[in-house]
Amino acid sequence: MKKEITFKELKDSGFIDKTINEEIQANLIARIKANEPVFEGLWGYEDTVIPQLKKAILAGHHINLLGLRGQAKTKIARSMVELLDEYMPIVKGSEINDSPFQPISKFARDLIAEHGDETPISWIHRSNRFFEKLATPDVNVSDLIGDIDPIKAATLKLPYSDERVLHYGMIPRANRSIFVLNELPDLQARIQVSLFNILQEGDVQIRGFQLRMPLDIQFVFTANPEDYTNRGSIVTPLKDRIGSQIFTHYPKSIALARKITEQEARVSSKDKLAIQIPNMAKDLLEEVAFAARNSEYVDAKSGVSARLTISAMENLMAAAKLRLIETGAEKTTIRLVDFMSIIPSITGKIELVYEGEQEGADEVAKILIDNAVMTQFEEIFPRVPKLEKQGVKTTYTDVVDWFENNFLELNYTDTDEEFYANLNAVTPLAAIIKEHAGDLSKEDQVFCMELVLWALTINNKLDKSENDTAFKFDSAGLSKHFL
Repeated sequence: MKKEITFKELKDSGFIDKTINEEIQANLIARIKANEPVFEGLWGYEDTVIPQLKKAILAGHHINLLGLRGQAKTKIARSMVELLDEYMPIVKGSEINDSPFQPISKFARDLIAEHGDETPISWIHRSNRFFEKLATPDVNVSDLIGDIDPIKAATLKLPYSDERVLHYGMIPRANRSIFVLNELPDLQARIQVSLFNILQEGDVQIRGFQLRMPLDIQFVFTANPEDYTNRGSIVTPLKDRIGSQIFTHYPKSIALARKITEQEARVSSKDKLAIQIPNMAKDLLEEVAFAARNSEYVDAKSGVSARLTISAMENLMAAAKLRLIETGAEKTTIRLVDFMSIIPSITGKIELVYEGEQEGADEVAKILIDNAVMTQFEEIFPRVPKLEKQGVKTTYTDVVDWFENNFLELNYTDTDEEFYANLNAVTPLAAIIKEHAGDLSKEDQVFCMELVLWALTINNKLDKSENDTAFKFDSAGLSKHFL
């Protein structure tokens, strides 16, 4: 925390007063010239959203981030705080962050008129220069702009015509700061109208006061395209006053999606040491989200949030942690059977179309996991033939034949040693893994053994049943096809 100084000391220090646009632009330019990252942690936006953000900032525009849920719109807005100076001087006691060089409130003007160069100056850290408001339908003009405070008028014995009886709303209090208004379409049209003057002329009007208050604010709005028809819209004159509209998007590759999940999932360092996650498991988790975004059962217009995989990762780790608690083991590895624990993360994050509602949320979640399994399986292994010619062996014939006289039970609560021993009992699996996944790590190879079994059940070559504690794989019997 910087110590308080006088206005004279501030001027003697060589401090240059800047608008918030000039401040953000100067710091952006400095970072670019120093070849430093401007917006950290925004994976997948390096060639799309971030260049547009840089241009919007250099243009001095207010920004509207338009995209489906879970596309880091709020994270983008919050990351702009790092482009502010670390500390900003204000007239001490000002409610609206008055600059001593250009005071706009009566309080600050009167204080500087009275004390001149001895006016006390305090400092605000950049972390306190970020204001965020969710645009719910009950938000009113008083919340955003301000109103007359009758208690203040009575206490100070002032008439309502005196500027000092005003109670400032969130926007005036965000003077010289970043103000984020989330879910803009949810804001009633008559409330959106109250923003016209602020965006265009930079001033506010409160209860008919003949008052010009040239606020200095960087506005960032967020909106979901689906909300335009479901809940409301951004009125055209307001859209016209927002300088840049930038579209966000979901990660375009599994690798980028993994980086986001690993960055955002809340997993303790202790759990990371005790629970190993095969790379195959990390990829499969992201494949579930990709499958959901392409599923006929899921409403694509609503989107599938990145929070699905973040929450799913946390559930996966919780399942493994529970196994450690129940078995008393010190370490364990994520398994494919553990993926049943992510179903609550899926059902709460997707909107179903009519066909999906008919299937049921839990069943759709299982279908999405199966689809993801098949996508990953077919990247490594040969496709499972739908029909088999009698007497002609396929890659999977020996495995299927093994189940004619045997079955496999995989328990959630088995220790890693017990789990591996059960899988290795299916002896024909070893040859398939050696041929097609031999260059993978040991953990990934074990995961691939489960992957093969799972794919065979999806293709009706084996039967799979489950209960609260285990999966059982058995012969598909009469479902086996021959030519």
